Amino acid sequence: MTARVLMVQGTGSSVGKSTLVAGLARALTRRGLRVLPFKPQNMSNNAAVTLDGGEIGRAQALQARACRVLPMANMNPVLLKPQGETGAQLVVCGQRVDTIEARNYQSRKAHLMPRVLESFKKLASQADLVLVEGAGSASEVNLRKHDIANMGFAQAVQAPVVLVGDIDRGGVIASLVGTQVVLQPQDADRIKGFIVNRMRGDPSLFADGMRFVAERTGWQALGLVPHLPDVRDLPAEDAADLMASLRAKRRLDEQQGPMPRLRIVVPILPMIANFDDLDPLCAEPGVDVIPAVEGEALPKADVILLPGSKATLADLACLRARGWAEQIVEHAKNGGSVIGICGGYQMMGLSVADPQGTEGPACTAQGLGLLALHTVLGNDKKLEYGTGFLEPGGQDVSGYEMHLGQTNGPPGLKPLLRLNGQAEGAVSDNGRVWGTYLHGIFTHRAARLALLERGYGAAFAPGGMWAQAGDHLPENHDAAVEAALDHLADHLEQHMDVDALLALACVPHYAA
Repeated sequence: MTARVLMVQGTGSSVGKSTLVAGLARALTRRGLRVLPFKPQNMSNNAAVTLDGGEIGRAQALQARACRVLPMANMNPVLLKPQGETGAQLVVCGQRVDTIEARNYQSRKAHLMPRVLESFKKLASQADLVLVEGAGSASEVNLRKHDIANMGFAQAVQAPVVLVGDIDRGGVIASLVGTQVVLQPQDADRIKGFIVNRMRGDPSLFADGMRFVAERTGWQALGLVPHLPDVRDLPAEDAADLMASLRAKRRLDEQQGPMPRLRIVVPILPMIANFDDLDPLCAEPGVDVIPAVEGEALPKADVILLPGSKATLADLACLRARGWAEQIVEHAKNGGSVIGICGGYQMMGLSVADPQGTEGPACTAQGLGLLALHTVLGNDKKLEYGTGFLEPGGQDVSGYEMHLGQTNGPPGLKPLLRLNGQAEGAVSDNGRVWGTYLHGIFTHRAARLALLERGYGAAFAPGGMWAQAGDHLPENHDAAVEAALDHLADHLEQHMDVDALLALACVPHYAA
């Protein structure tokens, strides 16, 4: 099988590349093409587990779902997971290989290009079309040397490029035309078409703008895509998208009036990771998910939820520096509910030790002391899918584990669930404080309601007010994601020239 290739790049970060690729992948898959997604290099702490025991960016896992295939490590051969202001964990072909500083990474990229091309060729041998997503801005000429994410990759496989600009942030004409101006001529020649994303209001008001860009650049205008509110039903790729989604959900809740919803407060920490665990909670009409940000005390809460973290010790120190640790402990003492997932679960114990310096200098830190647990970090990462059921109750759960280190407690500590036949997680004696390593714990609605019932009582019990209010929701939140992908594909088919875009794709030719 000889695949064609088409690359989607952007005028900047967060212009909607990942979402557009997902929507196009679903639209073209529905046409009967075998489509596979590919992103040479991604930087994200929101990762997904592959069935072959690797990890890739969460956005590429969503794009794989849009293609109706399982995620594979080759879809995102280079993943950078930030661990601080200048450092990151380097994941190559699904496996953690090193922790690096940004300035040192630039010189390593040339050595990574062969791995990137090897992964791409493997995908291309299995597909009719490979949709490639660039990273950040196509016009970062200061990073062009040894580039593997944007034009460096496009040149390596002679891929045609479609450039995406975001009109919602303003300056889209300048950002599109300006990209052509600053690129080297041979790179600019790779761009064949453009898309203007997130139009609000009357699209006819920008008709002259579309013509101007097309005439000035010589690129084909492929579509003016209106803003689609339902995109928030898809998993957010980064913390900025998460915050925007949570704010939008709160505005909708406020329009429904001052109902007594369950208030779940989520501290937004610098190294927050795999926060799509929040998505099923946001879908519940009886739940108000409230982000807590730097400079503020924790808002009034029924439940405080500590999400995943790429750097448990650093985020634990941040909890203390912001004064939130004391508030969380006091909340639990007063009978409030506290939940921890993965890194948040590790923080809830008595101690977190890092004897090998996995996250930084070797040290041991005191945990929040909410559960009688001790965590020891190490260099071996657990990447594994799991299925099981809650204890007690027996409601089905499924998801994945993705963490460094092991957490242990004393004999007799109550587990939260049985996962792959083994006890997993921990629950306090009063049942209101619990934690787990299982990402996806809230995906199944029966389990979600059972867990929410612990934090708020009868309103989420069978027949309760909020349980009934969400009866329209699917039993598995994955079905809601599927519906959102189909809606997105319909939207792009309506507002883009998908046939013209597909005609731009070509068979890759590899540079000597």
